[in-house]
Amino acid sequence: MNKQIGIVGVGNMGGGMAARLLDRGWQVRACDLVTERVDSLVAQGATRAASPGECAAGAAALIVCVVDAAQAREVLFGPRGAAAALAPGHAVLLCPTISPQDVERLADSLHQRGLVAIDAPMSGGPARARDGSMSLMVACADAVFDAHRPLLDTLSSRLFRVGTRPGDGARTKLVNNLLAGINLAGAAEAVALAQRLGLDPARTLDVIEQSSGQSWIGSDRMRRAIAGDFEPRAHVTLLQKDTRLALEAASAAGFRSLLGPVAHEAFNRAAESGWAGLDDAALIKLFQP
Repeated sequence: MNKQIGIVGVGNMGGGMAARLLDRGWQVRACDLVTERVDSLVAQGATRAASPGECAAGAAALIVCVVDAAQAREVLFGPRGAAAALAPGHAVLLCPTISPQDVERLADSLHQRGLVAIDAPMSGGPARARDGSMSLMVACADAVFDAHRPLLDTLSSRLFRVGTRPGDGARTKLVNNLLAGINLAGAAEAVALAQRLGLDPARTLDVIEQSSGQSWIGSDRMRRAIAGDFEPRAHVTLLQKDTRLALEAASAAGFRSLLGPVAHEAFNRAAESGWAGLDDAALIKLFQP
C-alpha cells in the first residue's frame, strides 16, 4: 500500500493521528488553517500542504478531521478542494462527528467522482489519538475496509467495524457521545455536590472510580476540574454540538429521549455562560456558587 497520507485538520485529534502515523513510518502531508499546528508536524517529518487539494495529491487516502459537515464539504469540494486531486478509487476517511445524513451526502458526492468514503468517526481524546489507542467506528464496503486495514490498524487499536452502510459510523458515534454527555453532566453534578457537602472532591472521586458511579469521561474531566484546569482538550461546544446531533437523530427515528435533553441543556448553559472555549470539564461550574 502507498504509505503517503494526507490529513486536513491537524488540531487536537488530527494532530495526534498525524504524529502517530509519522512515528510508524507513514509519509504525512498536513493542511490546517492554523499555521502553528502544521509547523509542529513539519518538525516531526511531515510535509506542509497549502490547500486540501495539495494535501490530497498523490495520497493513498485522505483523512478529513475538521469540526463539522460544512467544513468537510468545503475541504472536499470547495476551491482547491481535495476530491479533484485524488486518484479514482482512492479513499476519504470522514472523521468528524456529523449527522448520518451528512455522511450519506458526502459519501454520495465522493462516489459520483469515482472515490470511496470511509465513515470513521473517532473517540478517545488527543492522547489516545497520539498513541493509537483511540476508538474508530468504521462503516464502509468490505473491499475498502480490507484495502485500508493497515492504515486503520495504525490509527486505532480499538477498531470497530460497525457496518457497510454510510452513516452507521456516525450513528454509532452519536449514541456514544450522547451517553458521554449524560455521564459528564452527571459526574459534574456529583462532584459539585461532594464539595457542597464538605467532602474532599479528589477523595470522593477516588471512591467513584472504584465503585458503581465510575465513567471514563467523568474521571478524566473531573480530575481536571478539581485541579482547576480548564485548558481545552475538548471544548464545551463539541459535546454541545454532538448531543444536539444525537437528539436530532433520535427524533428522526421516532425515539423519545429523557436524559439527552437535560445533558444538552447543560452544555447550552455552559456555552451561554461564557465557557464555550473552555474544556468541557467546565461543566462543573454550573453547579458551583
